[in-house]
Amino acid sequence: MSQPTLSQPHYVLTIASPDRPGIVAAVTTHLFETGGNILEAQQFDDEETDRFFMRVVFAPSTESGTDFEREFRDGFGTIADRFGMEWTLRDRAEKKRVMLLVSKFDHCLVDLLYRWRNGELPMEITAIVANHSRETYAGIDLSGIRFHHLPITRTTKMEQEAELWGLVQETRTDLVVLARYMQVLSDGLTAKLTGRCINIHHSFLPGFKGAKPYHQAHSRGVKVIGATAHYVTSDLDEGPIIEQDVERITHADTPEDLVRKGRDIERRVLARAVRFHLDGRVLLNGGRTVVFTD
Repeated sequence: MSQPTLSQPHYVLTIASPDRPGIVAAVTTHLFETGGNILEAQQFDDEETDRFFMRVVFAPSTESGTDFEREFRDGFGTIADRFGMEWTLRDRAEKKRVMLLVSKFDHCLVDLLYRWRNGELPMEITAIVANHSRETYAGIDLSGIRFHHLPITRTTKMEQEAELWGLVQETRTDLVVLARYMQVLSDGLTAKLTGRCINIHHSFLPGFKGAKPYHQAHSRGVKVIGATAHYVTSDLDEGPIIEQDVERITHADTPEDLVRKGRDIERRVLARAVRFHLDGRVLLNGGRTVVFTD
């Protein structure tokens, strides 16, 4: 669902910290004292890692001053230091800047563009980067969007990645989305994009590696297919998982049926993962994530 048009600022505060008594009280007290009105609040205590996670959406009350955000940040910094918090605060109206990477298969790209244009994904697209020429996407409306063709070979991989990283920096991109970008990013680039690069793949991995995973699945008679959206790390397709979905199939489904159904799953899983990230609903928890769904 798209976010409503806001008549006043709505702020999203996210917190990750060691789990200690008094965190919620400190946060809510500071909000009260600075004139913040809580609209949403979610929290999670991970007993395995002894970590605490929280997401709060709030708005300034009518009694708050004109420098509400500055006053909140100044005071909250002291609280964050006391509890050892990692925290972010942003105005929900400030759209994140997103770069889309794509290869030959364009179904995820088309879906993201559709959801962006109808307001479901509130973001600014900084560029589309492809390792195929623009003619490959002749049937897609790319008007008003920067397009970069960055071909890649074994010998040009590092130069291409350097150019890609330069584009990320130049465009001040917040999030990189691999919308079926069929190239493996180097360890160096994945390290630079930690927590801000999302990939989509079929959930057969690692059981069905390589080409034509749906055909491999068909030959083994699988009964469920799916897709996984995750943050990219140096461990191929093993980064922290954000979202997954599955669909049952039968013996009557052909490999082509699996490909078709798989495309649908990939589209919706990637879109949900991107939307959760854009709205500050995903917090990293080591090799896992905490996802405060809406």
